[in-house]
Amino acid sequence: MVVFFAVPQAAERQGFRPCKRCHPGSVEPGNPTLRAVANVCRAIEAGFSNDASDTPRDLTLAKLSAAVRMSPYQLERTFRRFIGITPRQYADAKRMGRLKAALRKGENVTTALYEAGFGSSSRLYERAPAQLGMTPNAYRRGGAGMEIHYTTAESPFGKLLLAATRKGVSALYLGKSSAELEKALRDEYPRAALVNEGKGPANLQAWLAKVLNHLKGREPHLDLPTDVQATAFQRRVWEELRKIPYGATRTYTQVARAIGRPSAVRAVARACATNPVSVIVPCHRVVREDGQLAGYRWGLERKQTLIEHEAKASKN
Repeated sequence: MVVFFAVPQAAERQGFRPCKRCHPGSVEPGNPTLRAVANVCRAIEAGFSNDASDTPRDLTLAKLSAAVRMSPYQLERTFRRFIGITPRQYADAKRMGRLKAALRKGENVTTALYEAGFGSSSRLYERAPAQLGMTPNAYRRGGAGMEIHYTTAESPFGKLLLAATRKGVSALYLGKSSAELEKALRDEYPRAALVNEGKGPANLQAWLAKVLNHLKGREPHLDLPTDVQATAFQRRVWEELRKIPYGATRTYTQVARAIGRPSAVRAVARACATNPVSVIVPCHRVVREDGQLAGYRWGLERKQTLIEHEAKASKN
């Protein structure tokens, strides 16, 4: 899941740590540039309200920049500095979030897509595989017809949730509590039959044992079957991540080159961020060019600990 905040202070209030690259804390809250970015965020969000005079499609970069007295180039550069993405990407994320919320409530796809701000069904279906992991109808069903068994356990890196179908592992989450991880699984598959242990796949406990041994450094080569929704590009990236040796790291650029897409560095980063089976697909082993850590769904501190633990264990 990706969450966007209009200003750095809002993110910090939710427990997120400041970016070490752009140092958002060095900017005073009353800074006019920061206020301009916040105003653009509010304008984009307001465009999704039912009584808005402008739709998100009407809010062009030119119109947004004129409203805050910047050039389009200045706005895009400034917006990227504070938010990390462009105004268009911010609007896309808000649009997709609105769509997902509507689909989870059971609205039909046609109604949901137009209310979310998509101009046509073709635009939605072009983006759906990358941002939903499946077709809108499949997402609307929320996993209806699927039977997913899961179990939780303590691990060296916090609470662990392992979920699987009979084909393979569908989710491997790390967090602070079982309740938090179970909620994440229910949110993604609200209509699936989620079964806590019980008579799950015979391999569930065996797979859990292998994961725990891996996290304890006893089984460096973790090779488990997976059953996840993914685009062809995501699968290609995840396959490459599984080739990264235990105790080693690669940069996003190196991964992009390895899959034959040297210009797709950001797409590689998104594929890492949407990986549902952490550890099995070791997205924590991918770092920035300067060696610094980038975003990790389960927290940068946990990512750092995983990398250090594997580097140390590989030398023993």
